[in-house]
Amino acid sequence: MIDEIRETVKDEKVIVAFSGGEDSSLVALLMKEALGKDRVELVTVHFGEFTYSRTEDIIREFSGKYGFKHTYIDGSERQRSIWKHGPSCNACTKLVKLGLVKEYAKGRIVVSGANKSDSWGKTNLKFHQGVYTPLLEFDKKDIREMLDYFGVQIKKIGESRNREGCKLKHLLKMLVKQEYHGRAVSVANELLLSILNEEGFKADLANVKIIGPLSKNIALVNLKPDPPDFLKDKVKEALKSVEVIDEVFFVDTSIELDVVASPSIYRNESSREWILKGRLQPEFSRKVVVRWRESKNNRLRTFQVVGYRRWENGNKG
Repeated sequence: MIDEIRETVKDEKVIVAFSGGEDSSLVALLMKEALGKDRVELVTVHFGEFTYSRTEDIIREFSGKYGFKHTYIDGSERQRSIWKHGPSCNACTKLVKLGLVKEYAKGRIVVSGANKSDSWGKTNLKFHQGVYTPLLEFDKKDIREMLDYFGVQIKKIGESRNREGCKLKHLLKMLVKQEYHGRAVSVANELLLSILNEEGFKADLANVKIIGPLSKNIALVNLKPDPPDFLKDKVKEALKSVEVIDEVFFVDTSIELDVVASPSIYRNESSREWILKGRLQPEFSRKVVVRWRESKNNRLRTFQVVGYRRWENGNKG
């Protein structure tokens, strides 16, 4: 792999699209090994209040320890312009996370940590439109073994054992009012991780999904493994005290979600299937069932979760 990197990059300098997670950290270390740290710059897109404070600590520690130059780019405005039409992680990755880094690179090679576990990994394009993905054929197990080879333990934000990201992905509706919808998802998720850290609770999954009609913020709390009752109560009380959260529900049983979707999604079975199995289910602590409706709102380009109910043994509760 080192030989391949040298052959691909030749004498150029590279920009690593850096999130602080396992994939981008491994790529940064591989680039340093192959090219030397002076030819490598780490660039992170910052999402304002939707970036976890823990992420900033992890990035600062990693770049300092290994002597990398690191730069932040502000992506908050562009991200909000996407989310005002509904959740869209794919558009955010392409237009904000990667798009802004490519603009900053100004023709230099951008190196991504995309791998077999990503949608990019299904393209089989290791070098495409100025983006180089040296981990394309590897999975998470391979990536962790390579990190072990370097003797590196990547610190985690705490929201997921595997994939982590910005807080905005947990807003499952249109971001119409930053001070209401945006603040709810930002404060709720930061608060949850703070409480778990304070209590020493190690979670494989920890997030607060904000759903509901635009006039109401409903917080759905997802935790794996199941927390003790005292911790549930502490989280509930803390979230109820947030002025922009109207209702709190712990997802401790199967759940049915009411989802309105744009006509292009509603009328496409494979799109609905992907949203359920690829977007929603992996980030919920229990089984998710969806009741779909076609949206009449032409501002909604993707989907919005407007309601929920318990789903126990196939019966709505």
